[in-house]
Amino acid sequence: MSPGGVLDVGQQALATEAAADPRREAARREEQALLVRLRRGDPEAFESLVHQHQDRLYDFCFRMLGDREEAHDLVQEIFVSVHQNVRRFREDARLSTWLFRISKNHCLNRLKYLQRRGRGRSDVYDEVSAAAIAEGGGAPPQPDAALDAARERARVQRAISQLDPDARMLVALRDIEGLSYDEIVDITELPEGTVKSRLHRAREKLADLLGRFEP
Repeated sequence: MSPGGVLDVGQQALATEAAADPRREAARREEQALLVRLRRGDPEAFESLVHQHQDRLYDFCFRMLGDREEAHDLVQEIFVSVHQNVRRFREDARLSTWLFRISKNHCLNRLKYLQRRGRGRSDVYDEVSAAAIAEGGGAPPQPDAALDAARERARVQRAISQLDPDARMLVALRDIEGLSYDEIVDITELPEGTVKSRLHRAREKLADLLGRFEP
């Protein structure tokens, strides 16, 4: 995959944002109904919330931290925080966006903690680490294709890990998770113009890093 091609991750979803409006409206109604149940303390509602969002939040945390164990532990902490604070959620954003906002704060705090320690649990972005990034459904690829894909994911994650945390976050939210600019503004609490300019610089840096690393 070329450096430019990597930056297209998530773009197919972004290109269909307009067509997805009815689906997003239906998702908002479902989130509202779920939020009502969460505020009542319904344990099944919380289980449903975890089931719906844990994979994406893990993927985001892994992109930010570059460490599978740290990401796994952090997702558990994030859902504890959600459980404790859901009644105080002001509904100033979608519930899913609020989850990413909490995840963003936890990731940045964990990165500061890991920097004080000098490193995380693992600084090696090997093929197994790459394969831990959430996979889609369907039949598994052939062994050679799977190995090539794992190596490419490892290369991408290695490059992402070289970005500063804010740039890493924007690339993960927009180009990996495929979130809209409105959602990213809600998550980062930055002006849209700032988000776009910083993302542009982050993409340029990422493309440069990918060009240096062996495919």
